[in-house]
Amino acid sequence: MARQMAATRGNPLKTTSARLASFALEDAPSGTLAGQPSREREPAAETLHVLTTLEEVRTATETVAASGQRLISIMTPDLEPDIYDQAPLLDILKRFVLGHSFAKVRVLIRDQARLVSGANHFIAMAHRLTSYLEIRVRAPQYHALTAAYCIADDRAIVYRLRADRSEGIAGFNNPPIARQFLQEFDAVWHASGGEEPEVRVARR
Repeated sequence: MARQMAATRGNPLKTTSARLASFALEDAPSGTLAGQPSREREPAAETLHVLTTLEEVRTATETVAASGQRLISIMTPDLEPDIYDQAPLLDILKRFVLGHSFAKVRVLIRDQARLVSGANHFIAMAHRLTSYLEIRVRAPQYHALTAAYCIADDRAIVYRLRADRSEGIAGFNNPPIARQFLQEFDAVWHASGGEEPEVRVARR
């Protein structure tokens, strides 16, 4: 795998084409999702960027979050401190919710223990900004999901097929793929609304 990445890294289009299948991503025609009615014509989706290191994932996540205008949706097993408990991203999220009317950050996690496991700046911020930032524990039927991603509105996404690895993709203006996983997120979110009160950081 490393040899394949090294051979194609110099050509983003070739790299993306070679790697999309392994991330279970299929690019729909511009502005549409498979099986859905055509939308109004939109600008062509931006080329996806292949990520191979934790630093690249951090930078891409910050870029995606900074592009949000209304909604940021985060799927993560345990709030991944190396990504989400970092000062630059926390500052971006704080400015997002305080600087945009009706802004919302939604977070789905797998491990309930993370909510009560001690110091975590992300959770501390969620307690301070309860009207804007909500964390839910995924419903049991979704505990087996391995992917991790961050979506801004319905246009930008950072996606990793496995949360325990740094390999992934980022699209900073790619509505087809962002909407594909936003639909998945919404389904899990609505199925995960029945937790006990102490599990939830905030309620709608």
